[in-house]
Amino acid sequence: MTEPLIERFNLRFLHVVGRNFLVWRKLMYASMLGNMADPMIYLVGLGFGLGAFMPTIGGMRYISFLAGGMLCYSAMNSATFEALYSAFSRLKVQRTWEGIMHAPMTAADVVIGEWIWAALKATLSGTAMLIAMYLLGLVHGFRPLTVLPVVLLIGLAFSGLGLIMTALAKSYEFFIFYFTLVITPMMFLSGVFYPRSALPPVIQVVGAVLPLTHGADLARGLTLGMPMAHPWLDLLVLALYATCGVALSVRLINRRLLK
Repeated sequence: MTEPLIERFNLRFLHVVGRNFLVWRKLMYASMLGNMADPMIYLVGLGFGLGAFMPTIGGMRYISFLAGGMLCYSAMNSATFEALYSAFSRLKVQRTWEGIMHAPMTAADVVIGEWIWAALKATLSGTAMLIAMYLLGLVHGFRPLTVLPVVLLIGLAFSGLGLIMTALAKSYEFFIFYFTLVITPMMFLSGVFYPRSALPPVIQVVGAVLPLTHGADLARGLTLGMPMAHPWLDLLVLALYATCGVALSVRLINRRLLK
């Protein structure tokens, strides 16, 4: 008997993506409104308010520079929240993952499905920010749309890291340490709000290994035309974070669910 296509190519994780989408669809309009409102508030508040006192950066207004960084920050934030709080709820509180594994599904299927789903939500947030940039007249034409695959890759990188934290967490309080010690410093070291060249040299070295740095460099190059020194290296770093993150989270969560 011919094996079903979804089994032959081991795409069982798509069932997890579909299940999460059906749940999210009930809150879709409120979620999409939030995705549009938040970036507009940041851009108007910081871009026009603080930007009125800022000089040009690389020949562009501060609001344009900020928008390129906020596009990546929005994707990072969305992927992180989904891979931490929402995924942990399905793992520990609702025990959804255990229920799914009563079907012919493995822990790897569940984790990869969650990884992809969080990245897709990050892409939605990044798209909302890009739409805001279009509405404010910061970008024009079709070239800025090429940033969307990069936004998806950023989502994969941070959802993988988030799922590692979920695998290690015993309660929601554990995530406070991750946000305080990792996400918040990364936001300030990766050139989201100001050029990394303004930081001390040692701090610049630290920032150079962070995934958000490489995402911001790519996003500004693709949307605003800023020069990209090493675009292939940026893509490689993001891809390494994504693949290593999901591989380690699969191993940790498999151990946790099957112990």
